[in-house]
Amino acid sequence: MPATPGGTGLILEEATLFDLSRPGRKGASLPAVSTSFNVSKHLPADLLNTDGPNLPELSEPEVNRHFVRLSTWNYNKDAGFFPLGSCTMKYNPKVNEWSARLPGFAASHPYQPLETVQGNLELLYNLEKFLGEVGGMECVTLWPNAGAHGELTGIQIMRSYHLAKGNARKSIIIPDSAHGTNPASTALCGYSVIQVKSNEKGHLDPEAVAKVMTEDVAGIMVTNPSTLGLFETHLPEVAEIVHAKGGLVYCDGANLNALMGVAKLGHCGADIMHYNLHKTFSTPHGGGGPGAGPVGVKKHLEPFLPVPRVVKDGDNYTITEDCPQSVGRVRAFFGNFGVLVRAYTYIRELGADGLKLATQMAVLNSNYILAKLKDDYQPAQKERPLHECILTDKKQQEFGVKTLDIAKRLMDYGFHPPTVYFPLIVPGAMMIEPTETESKEACDQFITAMKEIARECEATPEKVKSAPHRTFRRRLDEAKAVKEPKLIWKK
Repeated sequence: MPATPGGTGLILEEATLFDLSRPGRKGASLPAVSTSFNVSKHLPADLLNTDGPNLPELSEPEVNRHFVRLSTWNYNKDAGFFPLGSCTMKYNPKVNEWSARLPGFAASHPYQPLETVQGNLELLYNLEKFLGEVGGMECVTLWPNAGAHGELTGIQIMRSYHLAKGNARKSIIIPDSAHGTNPASTALCGYSVIQVKSNEKGHLDPEAVAKVMTEDVAGIMVTNPSTLGLFETHLPEVAEIVHAKGGLVYCDGANLNALMGVAKLGHCGADIMHYNLHKTFSTPHGGGGPGAGPVGVKKHLEPFLPVPRVVKDGDNYTITEDCPQSVGRVRAFFGNFGVLVRAYTYIRELGADGLKLATQMAVLNSNYILAKLKDDYQPAQKERPLHECILTDKKQQEFGVKTLDIAKRLMDYGFHPPTVYFPLIVPGAMMIEPTETESKEACDQFITAMKEIARECEATPEKVKSAPHRTFRRRLDEAKAVKEPKLIWKK
């Protein structure tokens, strides 16, 4: 785009837009419209930069080496084991990245006429069916941007369902072992939270649910498997209790990589669930995005799904917004499309047997690590977990070493620390999730490091308490950083 004289303004060129304002319309090209806009005429003079940017003059090797050096200071899944429990940081096959970058996908635009993106719409339509099959759900929306956004959408659907019956209801039941975003999503939708405690084995207690379940309760949100890594074996019984009072069961499917191909939450009594595509179905996860949190529902909740809906019309695909009971739009256009392409590729390349094997490997790796480390660190519970295991610092506290110290020392051994101090109901928790993508050799290397740190905690505790020693930055005073942040953009 050409600049105005003096380099202080920009002129926007003519643009051709497509009109998709009417639901289901295939799109028609509008005449080009001139939208010239001179910035210098509309902004105060003291805000305009009349000098060029003060950038250093560097050669290509210098620039390249700078960014390569920065990459070595960061940690990523391509570099090594990333055992973040609950977040599911697994390796993402490069073929998924390749498919998302195919020109027909990467260069498509949401305002294109629908006849030019039939392949995209077909992919979305089929992905809904695939996810519905995996979760035991009959209808799916792909639009939510992340797991928490999926929760918000799911609770909006729950609220619309009750309002349609003339009963708004006031609260939702949430176990203490649920993901932390569950109560936040509930509050955003105007509900109060009724918390129920897990029993002595860490499971959701049907009796505790029955005591608080009334006809004024909209439903229950259950994370299954829970943040303890345990399958909620009482879910069918809990669902009966909730359904008997007219409530709905929402299942947080963020940990679906412990169930896919083996169990379906919809068959366990769930009416609504969300899927974390950026975890279970292989999109790079971290740094705040991109993500995708599709929501699946049973047939009686289909009228309340967000719009637009992708529908098949003969041999063609189109979109419709003719859904009078819908919760409306939850985002613009068609979700984070690249994430959806990756998930579709992942499912197609693995197939039903491959998805089941992925689950089995995730559970096997988790239990293998637990079996090897249970004598060095105190496990959170006696029962075997699924995809993630939780160890605690109870044994190490005898030597003045805490969970955070162990996590920092692990960095010296070349590993990213696991999730620490979560779930909140486990004191000193170290939440370890190896995922299905790690080999036995990788797990063994991690186990060896953890065992060596356990010995250090006893023999040289100060060495652990002052870690890390080999990283680019030494241990930061995290509490002080929060209380007294040094913002470099402040003068």
